[in-house]
Amino acid sequence: MKVTVVGAGNVGATCADVLAHKEIANEIVLLDIKEGFAEGKALDIWETSPINLYDSRTTGSTNDYSKTADSDVVVITSGLPRKPGMSRDDLIATNAGIVKSVTENVIKYSPEAKIIIVSNPLDVMTYCAYLTAKVDPSRVFGMAGVLDTARYRSFLAMELNVSPKDIQAVLMGGHGDTMVPLPRYTTVGGIPVTELIEEDKLNEIIERTKFGGGEIVKLLGTSAWYAPGAAAAQMVEAIVRDQKRIFPVCAWLQGEYGMDNIYLGVPVVLGKNGIEKIIELDLNADERALLEESATAVKGVMKVLDDMNVVS
Repeated sequence: MKVTVVGAGNVGATCADVLAHKEIANEIVLLDIKEGFAEGKALDIWETSPINLYDSRTTGSTNDYSKTADSDVVVITSGLPRKPGMSRDDLIATNAGIVKSVTENVIKYSPEAKIIIVSNPLDVMTYCAYLTAKVDPSRVFGMAGVLDTARYRSFLAMELNVSPKDIQAVLMGGHGDTMVPLPRYTTVGGIPVTELIEEDKLNEIIERTKFGGGEIVKLLGTSAWYAPGAAAAQMVEAIVRDQKRIFPVCAWLQGEYGMDNIYLGVPVVLGKNGIEKIIELDLNADERALLEESATAVKGVMKVLDDMNVVS
């Protein structure tokens, strides 16, 4: 098994590190456009192998996609963070150009790969990669819900003073403040969370989850990387080991939930073929309204990309 992570920044390097430590693939390739950057990160990770006792080989490359050939899974983290004074449209145009170029090279050298997008804005960058790759959408999807539910579950574990291992949750919609956590589908050791926590406190946690990324930025002055990197690695593991895990994933909807031609976070079964099934929950009226509101916001951003004609 071979996995490539494109982008050797904090998120990409963390993803590669987790993949190596868990021996999820025989070979992990880290690629970046900055000279020597991926090679240095990969070598540093490899030098932990005698300490952490694993033998997944990590190698780095400066923009040489031939080194990524025949990858089973490719994680794309490339892109620039939004800078002061940069508009949303500027960010979309810049990162869409990057994701388009990366995806073209990924498909050229690994035509059968499953592609996981981590680049932001997540939903529209996944859409960009899908338009570029021109492959079945079950093979192109985005990492957002795994991260967002991890934040939600970690906050609940702190509040309830229980192990996060026992908390299961579903979260839908776009990646950002229109995401839709679903308390009705949140359990702690099989117990509905609504039986363990007051509604006001639960709503506070939901709001904190929606702005979880911003909370990290305020504290660090930059975006998170440990949790996003680990979330992407967990998705890779589900594919490589054909685990059939149920995760919330940014997936291409074609009629599910009454929506067409949109990338949106929904629960799926993730296995060796990528998205093997989209699970349709029986949402109540309030949940559906929130999901439709989120979809409207995502559609608006997708239209911005369409109007730019970045991807033909």
